[in-house]
Amino acid sequence: RRDARVDIDLDDRLPSVLADGALLEHVVVNLVDNARKWSPAGSGVTVDAAAVGDSVHLRVIDRGPGIPAGQRSAVREPFQRLDDSGRVEGTGLGLAVADGFTRAMGMRLDLDDTPGGGVTATVVLPLAGTT
Repeated sequence: RRDARVDIDLDDRLPSVLADGALLEHVVVNLVDNARKWSPAGSGVTVDAAAVGDSVHLRVIDRGPGIPAGQRSAVREPFQRLDDSGRVEGTGLGLAVADGFTRAMGMRLDLDDTPGGGVTATVVLPLAGTT
């Protein structure tokens, strides 16, 4: 649902990270777009970030149907969609592009369950000066 609201909760005091700004922007746009598509009516998407050890974890959290653990690798492949019923628009490239750009920058994209339902996509960004 493209009309799902997006709540952004970012602390402007987060430490600097080492990333390609343009690629990271594409990652975040694809993750938010994917989360909005799968969010049920009346729910929203949350984007937040926190310093964790020697990294910053940027999270995109939705309340959609989630991704079964056994399919989390498959949805990272190009043109793979969890649901081909036509209920959700798209080519199945969003997570593949986000995952590819994340790996190209030497980072990691984790897909986990959101407590209460949904997916939490976490981009693990190294702190500047730690690599």
